Amino acid sequence: MADDVRPGERIAKVLARAGVASRRGAEIMIVEGRVKVNGQVIDSPALNVGPRDRVMVDGKPLPQADPTKLWMYHKPLGLVTTASDEQGRPTVFDALPPELGRVMSVGRLDLNSEGLLLLTNDGALKRRLELPSTGWLRRYRARVNGTPTDAVLAPLRNGATVEGERFQPMEVSIDRQQGANAWLTIGIREGRNREIRRALDHVGLSVNRLIRVSYGPFQLGTLKRGAVEQVKPKVLREQLGEDAPDGEAKRTGSAKPAAPRGKPKGPRPAQTTPRKPPRRTS
Repeated sequence: MADDVRPGERIAKVLARAGVASRRGAEIMIVEGRVKVNGQVIDSPALNVGPRDRVMVDGKPLPQADPTKLWMYHKPLGLVTTASDEQGRPTVFDALPPELGRVMSVGRLDLNSEGLLLLTNDGALKRRLELPSTGWLRRYRARVNGTPTDAVLAPLRNGATVEGERFQPMEVSIDRQQGANAWLTIGIREGRNREIRRALDHVGLSVNRLIRVSYGPFQLGTLKRGAVEQVKPKVLREQLGEDAPDGEAKRTGSAKPAAPRGKPKGPRPAQTTPRKPPRRTS
């Protein structure tokens, strides 16, 4: 079947937005002949549907799509960020309140990492927030074993190549030395697999604690470990241009920085980088 060029959204995306299944799961349901559009069984996901089309799944009308929502979750240690784990380990989604319904994580935090994890019910929003092209900084507090210096960290600030993989330059500051350990604040924009751990190991520093404290304008603040907090629709509109009440995306320019929600979890840095003075205008 040729790709449908009618206006509207792909049928799999519509099914996913309605909470029926993931987009991949929806495509499988379509191939199995479980989806009808305007009374006709469809066998290909290459179909666009609009508001006037009647969609039925397993003989039942499609539920009304939920509006776009975003949540902040303080992920504890010991949870994997997958829907299911082949090793039987507990997952983030096992720990979430059931009233959230079907949600997806924006990126991941590994088993031994903690802190801010964004959750959404909108696959398109998830992909948008994960793109490096959005330019959003993901900031972490890292406790490392060793005595880092600016010379040691210079390769990370310049963009290191680790096992043949090129990392973008990182923002790295030394907060304080604490016995055999030191606390660093690190900002990255890509979020590759175990990027911070691999990069620090590359310069001889072993990470023994890693906390994500912000993702773009959204900050962990005082959110308690294991707690979930929905981002208010007004904030969602201001930061993302997402019209949360009706779920229709309004694409805008770069996001405005959000006001901090409170002091981030974890030890505070001993000193902060001074701000640049405001530019004089004539």
